[in-house]
Amino acid sequence: MTNDSEYDIAVAYRIYPGISKKPEIFPDDKLKLSELCLRSFRDSLGSLRAKVFVILDKCPPEYNSLFLKYFADKDVVFIEETGIGNARTFALQIKLLLEQTYSEYIYFAEDDYFYLPDQFKSAIGFIKEYNAEFVTLYDHLDSYTLEIHNHPEKIVVSQGKHWRSTGSTCLSFLTTKRVQKENKNVFATYSKKNYDASIWFVLTKRNVFNPIKILATLGEMPMFKIYGKAWLFCFGAILFGKKRTLWNPIPAGCTHIESGGLAPTIDWQNEFRKVQDKIDQV
Repeated sequence: MTNDSEYDIAVAYRIYPGISKKPEIFPDDKLKLSELCLRSFRDSLGSLRAKVFVILDKCPPEYNSLFLKYFADKDVVFIEETGIGNARTFALQIKLLLEQTYSEYIYFAEDDYFYLPDQFKSAIGFIKEYNAEFVTLYDHLDSYTLEIHNHPEKIVVSQGKHWRSTGSTCLSFLTTKRVQKENKNVFATYSKKNYDASIWFVLTKRNVFNPIKILATLGEMPMFKIYGKAWLFCFGAILFGKKRTLWNPIPAGCTHIESGGLAPTIDWQNEFRKVQDKIDQV
């Protein structure tokens, strides 16, 4: 790949035709759900110029057409896989985004996130202003419901938004090639059946040195397993790795579309309708 300065951001967007868990909208139609999320993602990029690597994991041809509906052919690279699954498509995202030379700013995108308009410009601006290492646009509901996140956070104002430090998120996030390269070995453990939350706790050091907090999760075995896997797969990075920063805007700039996991304080059903109206008018 050659350097091309016309792009502000490089995106690896992974998508598959199956439905994961229970979406808040279109629970039985992945193509419609995919278009709703993709259209919102395109609107969220605003005026930014994006090079998009689309990982189609056993998708029928209409998914190719979907991306070409919202992005110019020259801005999209299709990578077609035969059903390699979640972990391997994430590993492919890492490879693609670290090898590309289109932009220093890189975004890992999953197919079940819905975005508010014009969020990425402010997110990149925040990274530049505060030297932030990782940014998620999702204000995860876990931050308000799990005791493990009962933790002092920093809040700063940038780009007309409030940004809060956080301990973990999912696998839709913004960073730079430099930071991702420095942490690629930690993220690579996802392919070895590590959890996404475990990876983030390794990087942010959230409570990993607090045995009281960890033991308190024994009654909630999934959380205890998250810390167990963090130490099992990444004890070296925990002990010797640099503590990394992870931030999200409040209120959120996007939401995981899973029912019961919507980011708080926003009328997402109203936002869904706005975007669906745009789709229907085309």
